Amino acid sequence: MQRSVFRNLAALALTATFAGNALAAGYPDKPITFIVPSAAGGSPDVLSRLITTQLSRDTGATLVVENRPGAAGNIGIALVKRAAADGYTVGYGNINTLAVNRSLFKRLPYDVDKDLTPVAHMFDLYNALIVPADSPVKSVQDLIDRARKEPGRLSYGASGVGTTGHMGGELFKSMAKVDVMFIPYNGGPAAIQDLLGGRLDYLFVNTSEAAPLVKSGKVRAIGVSSLKRLSLMPDVPTLDEAGLKGYETVAWGGVVAPKGTPPDVVAKLNADIQKALQAPDVRTGLETLGAVPATGTPEEFKQLIDRETAKWQQIIETAGIEKLD
Repeated sequence: MQRSVFRNLAALALTATFAGNALAAGYPDKPITFIVPSAAGGSPDVLSRLITTQLSRDTGATLVVENRPGAAGNIGIALVKRAAADGYTVGYGNINTLAVNRSLFKRLPYDVDKDLTPVAHMFDLYNALIVPADSPVKSVQDLIDRARKEPGRLSYGASGVGTTGHMGGELFKSMAKVDVMFIPYNGGPAAIQDLLGGRLDYLFVNTSEAAPLVKSGKVRAIGVSSLKRLSLMPDVPTLDEAGLKGYETVAWGGVVAPKGTPPDVVAKLNADIQKALQAPDVRTGLETLGAVPATGTPEEFKQLIDRETAKWQQIIETAGIEKLD
């Protein structure tokens, strides 16, 4: 009786393995829906389309980008969660939807660990710390010194609560031990206008947004949020170099699939994405947008998600940021 049960279990396991291999061998044989949980034209959308276009070239498959903005990305990721776990619906997941939002919201319509499968880490984006061109602040240390002399007087903004501009600002406050005001905006352009108008003292913004402002002479970049200097702004020191040892804020992005997606399909998707990231057009496009291509296995992407979740949970708790509905 026991031998019969074991034989049946072994046969089922073998059948599942062959089925997974067969699925991966023929994958993809129909269009893949790629859900981007933000509006068309933003960085996540533009970067995702850059890579999905190359994936289509490499694999011959059609990738359909579907923008589903709303609720800080939570709506789009919830759609990924509810999709069939067959590799034909995947989504763009980033620092917000896979890490920050887990501590920032009272409830999420998905559980990152239970509902999603990490597929691939695609790229990293970094922020620049900028001040108005006529600001007396010439360096990170100048900003820290001024903030300490005038506690509660300086202010910074960001394009919303929980964005990397906000989180990076809170990390700066924590590491520099300064008391400054945070002002949330409904979008980055409004925050930049207030910086230029002298109503804000500094901002953390994406380097691709900061670079043209610096070039035009409207703002001064005094630091970048990476641990190594960036090719887009090679003359700007990192905050780590400037004295905040270990400071790093990375607006990373990658691909997730519904939980239960066959491992062989996940592995093939990962390999295809890694190949696409090596294409000259993709690398040039990423660099133009201030992004750095990433590499790694699905397991390494999962480790990144876990590390970042713990890091930003601590910052959110330390800053006493009120949870969102």
